[in-house]
Amino acid sequence: MNAVAPARIVPNDPILRREIEGAVAFLTLNRPAFRNSLSEEMLKGLIDGLTSLGHDTSIRAVVIAAEGPAFCSGHDLRELTERRADPDGGRGFFTMVWDLCSTMMMSVVRLPQPVIACVQGAASAAGCQLVATCDLAVAAADATFATPGVNIGLFCTTPLVALSRNVAPKHAMEMLLTGDAMSAADAHRIGLVNRVVPTGQERAEAMRLAQHLASKSAAAIRLGKSAFYAQIGMSLADAYTHASRVMVENMLESDAKEGIEAFLAKRPPQWDG
Repeated sequence: MNAVAPARIVPNDPILRREIEGAVAFLTLNRPAFRNSLSEEMLKGLIDGLTSLGHDTSIRAVVIAAEGPAFCSGHDLRELTERRADPDGGRGFFTMVWDLCSTMMMSVVRLPQPVIACVQGAASAAGCQLVATCDLAVAAADATFATPGVNIGLFCTTPLVALSRNVAPKHAMEMLLTGDAMSAADAHRIGLVNRVVPTGQERAEAMRLAQHLASKSAAAIRLGKSAFYAQIGMSLADAYTHASRVMVENMLESDAKEGIEAFLAKRPPQWDG
């Protein structure tokens, strides 16, 4: 693996820090005093940050991390509660916030590059949803995961969308119905996270994984990631039809030609771009 360029911080919204390290971008939730809750401002910052990175062909992988003792506590309940004083009781604001949240989660899914969650501390409610939405997740040994909305009379209905697509229904329902926190070890056991590392080593591990992904063909990953999420909702027959079409398109890409020739010649491939 080649040495990575020194990190450079790109000026951005102060609640969302953006750093570029070689071909890897870090988006760091930087609202530790509020446990990195997903305020309206944070959601908009994430949408803008992800959209920008999606158009940057020099970036091959993205890591979503967080500053402070918690990864993300979910929606900003104080911000939501304040809007109950609106003439409509907050309905308009609540609708806007959950639409923003859904847009942000879909931005992760639709990003051409793979996205890795780098989790320390608590990932709760929409914070747990964000972990489940990311393509991969690395967790510190002290990380915890919960969908605790049921404890405050607000069932985690939007988090269940991502959660139920990542873990078996019985595990998802236990988290949703009890609201209990789950350890990093248990999150790994049920498939919510890919790797658990000693506390303090999660960023380094996320970077190692991101660099490994960045060494692959960006064209193949772009096609493959899109196909993965597209086929999930299809019937088996439709999924195979769709996947076959994607394989044909992938086969016609220059990276596939180069990769196959390199494999047959027993040499490292030289990807386009």
